[in-house]
Amino acid sequence: MTLNSDESPAGEPANGLAAREAAIAIAEAALDHRGGLEEALERPPFSKLEPRDRAFARMLAMTLLRRLGPIDARLQAKLAKEPPLAVVMLLRLGVVQALYLDTPAFAAVDTTVRLAERDKTTRPFKGLINGVLRGILRDPPREDDPESLVPGWLFARWRAAYGEAEARAIAAVVPFEPATDLSVRDPAEAAELAGPLEAEILPGPSLRVRQHGDVAGWSGYHEGRWWVQDAAAAIPARLLQVQAGETALDLCAAPGGKTLELAAAGARVVALDRSGPRLGRLKQALQRTGLSADIVTADAATWRDARRFAAVLLDAPCSATGTFRRHPDVLWGSKPGDIASLATVQARLLDAAADRVEAGGRLVYCVCSLEPEEGEAQAVALLKRRTDLELWPIEPGEGGSPEASATPAGTLRILPHHLEGGLDGFFVARFRKT
Repeated sequence: MTLNSDESPAGEPANGLAAREAAIAIAEAALDHRGGLEEALERPPFSKLEPRDRAFARMLAMTLLRRLGPIDARLQAKLAKEPPLAVVMLLRLGVVQALYLDTPAFAAVDTTVRLAERDKTTRPFKGLINGVLRGILRDPPREDDPESLVPGWLFARWRAAYGEAEARAIAAVVPFEPATDLSVRDPAEAAELAGPLEAEILPGPSLRVRQHGDVAGWSGYHEGRWWVQDAAAAIPARLLQVQAGETALDLCAAPGGKTLELAAAGARVVALDRSGPRLGRLKQALQRTGLSADIVTADAATWRDARRFAAVLLDAPCSATGTFRRHPDVLWGSKPGDIASLATVQARLLDAAADRVEAGGRLVYCVCSLEPEEGEAQAVALLKRRTDLELWPIEPGEGGSPEASATPAGTLRILPHHLEGGLDGFFVARFRKT
């Protein structure tokens, strides 16, 4: 995207410093802890901006997070020693504007220096900021190596799990802003909805919309004809093959896209999650779409209820490394120890989910993680623990899954580059209770 010398991509004047300060606050929160990005988007300074400026600030922050590895590599080459974090964040913002948003060089440097002047911590570093940014702008342009877009420890894991070529293909998806995918309440209406939305129809079907803006203004929203859900996230519920009138249990259900799918297929759904506030979003979505489900706020591992279900779906808590397209902060907020601790939680939840399946019923387990310990290893261990379960192989292409995602074992390993334009990374396994 090329900008005019006096305008940002969102139409925000290039000297508008408030939006840039908000972008730094968003990025800092995202890098400070998991979930910090979403929290920062709901509080000042971001929440006090006008809508146009919010769009600009969010775009700056997300580009910074998607390009953080190459940005820091360029800065480290110019810095003899690392300055305070506040200065580093200003430098990162300057590089984002200059190299990735095609902001004119003078504007990228000038606005960053002016931001430094506004705070006593960064004011003494104005000369450093000016010199470093000008030095980077004088360097010959170069393409970012995909490996540099991901923390080294994480890329090493992907290389070990999938090989060098696949690891690089996964990482190459990181910089690109994803389109918005929609699941439709009635699959027969996909073609009808695609026209006014200017959407691409994906297998499943899902709709891929490339326009931006508030989805509440899109055709079919207020009629509840669709909901936002990544194309990969829509696949697990389809694999349960629920029939009208069957009982279904969606464990760890919030924010609720899979519950909506099961309800739209005619199942009598119980949606359970430990987070009441997140279930509130599901209640709103059910009301908008005219669908119904019983909502239960409880811990799936300790829920006291004697019922058994024909279909059980467990989308377990995980490292979420497969969601980096929409949440690039997960790449930098995750730590190696997280994966082992989450794997313990997943095993406990899987046993609880298996106990909820009636004889002859089905269980689908999925995680939006690229880490084998959270996916393949969990499926293998479950079958060793539970003689009452057998793997029900998933056929290539079933449920709208990419053909490339089918594994010889009969599970799905969806990688972000398996669909043109990208999709979330997932592991999915399906079982029958004997």
